[in-house]
Amino acid sequence: MRVEYINPFVEAAFSVLKEVLRIDIQRGELYLKSVSQPVLGVTAIVGLAGDVEGRVLFDMGESTAIKIASSMNGEEMVKFDELAKATITELANMITAQAVTKLHELGFEFDLTPPAIFTGDNMEVTDTGIEALIVPIEMEYGKIEINVAVREKN
Repeated sequence: MRVEYINPFVEAAFSVLKEVLRIDIQRGELYLKSVSQPVLGVTAIVGLAGDVEGRVLFDMGESTAIKIASSMNGEEMVKFDELAKATITELANMITAQAVTKLHELGFEFDLTPPAIFTGDNMEVTDTGIEALIVPIEMEYGKIEINVAVREKN
């Protein structure tokens, strides 16, 4: 996996999270995962197709998702309801749009699927043949893992 694909997502995530949440965020140690990965409870997934193919996951626990949705909506939310889902979807849209703009500027051409939200305990994502780079982001609301699995199309 080329770093040119990863950096725009990391930079966009930091930029968007700092702008919309107005809190301090820090990047944890990057690591690779292959084959099957458990997810944290709330995951927005965006598919990529074109010069590169794969997907990006924005993965977090439910309490983190609720705190983020509360902050973005300017009101305290107590459950992960439809408004919270829409808010996390919009956050994924904002990060992905900024990353894609950077990738297009680098000459990569591809399309995106709209973000889909998956929730639940004991979920796993299995990718065949694509190793995923995990970028943990720590903040006072909890942890978000940006999980990027992309490759150049053959």
